[in-house]
Amino acid sequence: MQTINFTPNQTTDFHKTLRKKVNNYFKTKNKSRHANANMVFKTVFMLSIYIVPFVLINTVILNPWIAIGMWTLMGFGLAGIGLSIMHDANHGAYSKNATVNKIVGYSLLILGGSDLNWRIQHNVLHHTYTNIEGMDEDIDAPSSILRFSPHSPLNKLHKYQYIYAWFFYGLMTLTWFLIKDYQQAFRYHKKGLLKGQNTTLGRHLVTIIISKVIYAAIILVVPLLLAPTTWYITLVGFFIMQFIGGFVLGVIFQPAHVIPAADYPLPDRTGNIENDWAIHQLYTTANFAPKSKLFSWYVGGLNYQVEHHLFPNVCHVHYPAISNIVKETAIEYGLPYYSIETFREAIYEHGKMLYRLGRA
Repeated sequence: MQTINFTPNQTTDFHKTLRKKVNNYFKTKNKSRHANANMVFKTVFMLSIYIVPFVLINTVILNPWIAIGMWTLMGFGLAGIGLSIMHDANHGAYSKNATVNKIVGYSLLILGGSDLNWRIQHNVLHHTYTNIEGMDEDIDAPSSILRFSPHSPLNKLHKYQYIYAWFFYGLMTLTWFLIKDYQQAFRYHKKGLLKGQNTTLGRHLVTIIISKVIYAAIILVVPLLLAPTTWYITLVGFFIMQFIGGFVLGVIFQPAHVIPAADYPLPDRTGNIENDWAIHQLYTTANFAPKSKLFSWYVGGLNYQVEHHLFPNVCHVHYPAISNIVKETAIEYGLPYYSIETFREAIYEHGKMLYRLGRA
């Protein structure tokens, strides 16, 4: 794997100053940077809107339309668990206890994913090398279908991606379940990233296969055998759940980085990025809909992407409070602080970027 170094031309103490201010906030407010009662309630809520509908589908629901409604609700629960619970836990932000984080992080398994692959893709690659072509897998989409970086190969199909990309977002979790986790296992082994997680390719593949067999047995085989509704309702419902979950995840993650304002820096021949890592995050990341409290609650504070990238080990329930500190410090140092006022505007900006990337 290519070695990337952040080597700023000019020394700045922005990151040091910002960390000091944020640490002082938690100290003076006598608050933990981890989960609070609100977060515990959210955990129970998100798990409930995923598990309770599934139980009802397999026991008492006879009406096929109500069953489809329950699968739909499970889709929002799937996304909610991923955005609000699993995400914090696998960043070590849910609890100061590493074991608790590990257990809560396993919630990705009940969604059909691999927690280890997620930590490598998200924590190691995306958070370290945000928007850097060939390193950040969040912008390394299948190049024949989607183009998320101006440095990726361009083909004629990309001209229409601003129209069809949204459909492929809906296939995200289904692709993870069926294909991507296996591809990532081999790719991360080849890059030596599995060794950094203290595992081997064989052990990792066995874990993936076992977890997915168990997931498929529970989420598909059980309702096929037990649900009062017909088998095709189960298959349709399962697809709807996956599509909604994938779509929600896609439209939350992508507008934070794939927008016209974001930078896509390239390293020089020696692998150097001429910027400080923290400042790099400011140039490649954007917030959106910061005033929408209910929206922010559901998406796990990931509309505060700037704060999340600078402080990934802080539970998202604290992002609104520390966002003022981050913004003020960025302005103090003459640095950008990208924030889009509404989610609708963020979607528009992302669509505009998809349009541009399909043409140049």
